[in-house]
Amino acid sequence: MTATPRVFVTRVIPDAGLSLIRQSCRADIWPETLPPSYEILTERTRGADGLLCLITDRIDAALMDAAGPGLKIISQMAVGVDNIDLAAARARGIPVGHTPGVLTEATADLAFALLLAAARRIVEGVEYVRAGKWRTWEPKALLGADLSGATLGIIGLGRIGKAVARRAAGFDMRLIACNPGMPPPEAEAAGVRLVDLDTLLRESDFISIHTPLTAQTRGLINREALSKMKRTAILVNTARGPVIDQDALYESLRDGRIAGAALDVTDPEPLPPDHQLLTLPNAVIVPHIGSASLWTRDQMAIMAAENLLAGLAGQPLPHAVP
Repeated sequence: MTATPRVFVTRVIPDAGLSLIRQSCRADIWPETLPPSYEILTERTRGADGLLCLITDRIDAALMDAAGPGLKIISQMAVGVDNIDLAAARARGIPVGHTPGVLTEATADLAFALLLAAARRIVEGVEYVRAGKWRTWEPKALLGADLSGATLGIIGLGRIGKAVARRAAGFDMRLIACNPGMPPPEAEAAGVRLVDLDTLLRESDFISIHTPLTAQTRGLINREALSKMKRTAILVNTARGPVIDQDALYESLRDGRIAGAALDVTDPEPLPPDHQLLTLPNAVIVPHIGSASLWTRDQMAIMAAENLLAGLAGQPLPHAVP
């Protein structure tokens, strides 16, 4: 490790991690709220020893080549790395770090908050009050869905999916999941019964998505999948936006083919303010805040910094992408 390695940090991250980087590196930190363009990212990474990036940054082979042979580490402050060309990084001997595990509970909290918000029509209720429509207690106003005794289908029973299952168990929900390759005893230990995707779509009152974005999961929830869901079902996504075909979702919500959706992730991000989904009262959409708790973001920043510094020193990453 050189005395003062140069690193590019693509956004101002929490001080808990940034201070570690500044102590050991000559840090070039992008100061703007919006991410750097691909052209600026490429230029600022040129000649750098390390790169700390976010999911909003496209890290491909061309950028790695432009950075030059001195690039020793790519550290991402996120658990997902679908924005990074991992094969290109491996071919160039560049280790890639991420921040797994630490955001599990915060993301599961938000997934369940979205589920509750959609089920009990919280956003609609807030708007109802603000619009001056609340004149009296009404027996049939803003009726929502019950959780107790309902079936929750979890697509992707990894760390976050299991954490959501723990929360749902406290609401006396019936739990099923689709997770190809998982041994049934592992799911049963989490109080969940494994089923195939078609069964999950047909039986679930609520569906929560926790699968990574891959070639197999892109567009997984398409028109055909939505057509198999109950008309009373609510879909929650805190994974990645492209897992859902948003045009098909819009049509299903608009036409009442499913009851509601609650999304922390969209395609694209950010969702344009004139997007058709935002015209629907039965769509709850928040701006990718699954890990947005103070403790979680501090820990993510620390892990990203630790990966960066280990890579610069030629040491194994404490949190390497497999």
